[in-house]
Amino acid sequence: MVLSRAWSAFLVLVGVWSAIIWPRFAVAIWRDPRAWSGDTPTSFLWVHALLIAASLAIGTTVGVLGIRGWRAASRTRKV
Repeated sequence: MVLSRAWSAFLVLVGVWSAIIWPRFAVAIWRDPRAWSGDTPTSFLWVHALLIAASLAIGTTVGVLGIRGWRAASRTRKV
């Protein structure tokens, strides 16, 4: 399957969006008082850390697929 350039660009933008938004959210969670009980991380922090890690992994995968789709679309145009 070859993605169109429009869909490929959309996927790349989703990957970039994830790379921008989730690290900022991670900083906000880290600074949230509910994330710590003294010096010990709480389940609030661990759950959000897991969600952030999964979202970054998915965003990276989607961005890479978008880049690969863009390249594949350019190869099929030349033929």
